[in-house]
Amino acid sequence: MITTDQIESVLTRVRPFIQADGGDIQLVRLDGNSAEVRMTGRCAGCPSAHMTLYLGVETALRRAIPEFGEIRLV
Repeated sequence: MITTDQIESVLTRVRPFIQADGGDIQLVRLDGNSAEVRMTGRCAGCPSAHMTLYLGVETALRRAIPEFGEIRLV
């Protein structure tokens, strides 16, 4: 089972890249080995946010936490 601290550690590493575009990412809830996150700022509603989330954030989570399941945008 993964922990909130593990997820937050990865988000802390990717957050500066998201913030550089005027957005941010927040962990909403950990559900087993999956995470629900919210994109805020300029990333909220941005068409590229899904690509950032799945190709960037999810990839970073999978590399750092091999048992990570999936990321869901809420």
